[in-house]
Amino acid sequence: MVDASARLVTLTRAGFATRGLLYIVIAIFVITTGRAEDPAGALQYLGQGGGRIVLLLMAAGLIGYGLWRLTDAILNIEGHDDDHSGLGKRLGAGASGVIHLLLAWQAIKLSRGSGAEGSSSPQEHAQSVLAIPGGATMLAVVGLVLLAVGAFQLVKAVKASYLEHLEPKIANQPWAKWSGRLGYAARGVVFMITGFFFISAGLSEQASEAGGMAEALSWLTSPWDMVVAAGLLAFGFFSLIEARYRVIHQVPVEHLSSRIKSKLG
Repeated sequence: MVDASARLVTLTRAGFATRGLLYIVIAIFVITTGRAEDPAGALQYLGQGGGRIVLLLMAAGLIGYGLWRLTDAILNIEGHDDDHSGLGKRLGAGASGVIHLLLAWQAIKLSRGSGAEGSSSPQEHAQSVLAIPGGATMLAVVGLVLLAVGAFQLVKAVKASYLEHLEPKIANQPWAKWSGRLGYAARGVVFMITGFFFISAGLSEQASEAGGMAEALSWLTSPWDMVVAAGLLAFGFFSLIEARYRVIHQVPVEHLSSRIKSKLG
C-alpha cells in the first residue's frame, strides 16, 4: 500500500506540472494575442476548456505542491543552510506554498462555477491594505520584498542553482539548463516590475498603481513583452521537467501524524 508521504510526492509532481501548464498558457496568450494574464486567469481559461474534472485535478496538484512547500518552510525538508540565505529560501517556500494553496482554492471555486466572481485584483487587495493604519508603508514593504524575490530569481538564473534539485542525468542536459535559465530570468523581471508597482502604490497611496503579473506583462512594450513571454514559456517547460525529474524529499506525514495524535491524546 502506498503511504501518505509517497502520495504527497505524487501530488507535488502534479503541482509542478500544473504550474508549468499555467505558465505555458500565460506565455502563449502574450505571444499569439498580446493578452496579458496571471496564473489565476490561466487557471480559469484551462477550466473552461477542460471542465470540472480538469480543475479538480489541477487543484489536487496545487494542494500537494502548496503543502510540500509549506512543510519545507517549517521543517526544512530540503536541507537549507542555517544562515540568512537559508532562512530566505524557507520564507520563500512558505510564501509559495500559500500562493499555490490560494490558487488551488480558486480552482475549486471555478469547478463550482463561482471562481470568476469571487476573485480579487491586485488593486483591490492594495485598496484593502491602504484602508488600515500604516497600509501605505505595508504596500511599500511588499514591493521591496518582491524586488528582493526578483533579484533572487535573476541570481538563480545566472548561477543555474536550480539544477541542483534535478536528477543528475537530466541536470547535465543543455535543454534543462537553458529552459530553467530563461525561465527564472523572465520571472525575475516580472517580480521586479510588480515590486515597483507596489512601491509606487505605497508611496502615492494610490491602489490603482499596484499590479501583478498581468499588469507587468501589459506594461512591457514591444519587443520586451515577447522576450519575457518567451522566458515564461521556457519556465513552463522547465516546470514540466521538474514534475518528472526533480528530486523531491518526502514529508514525514506518518511521523507528524503520530506526534500530533500523541499530543492530543
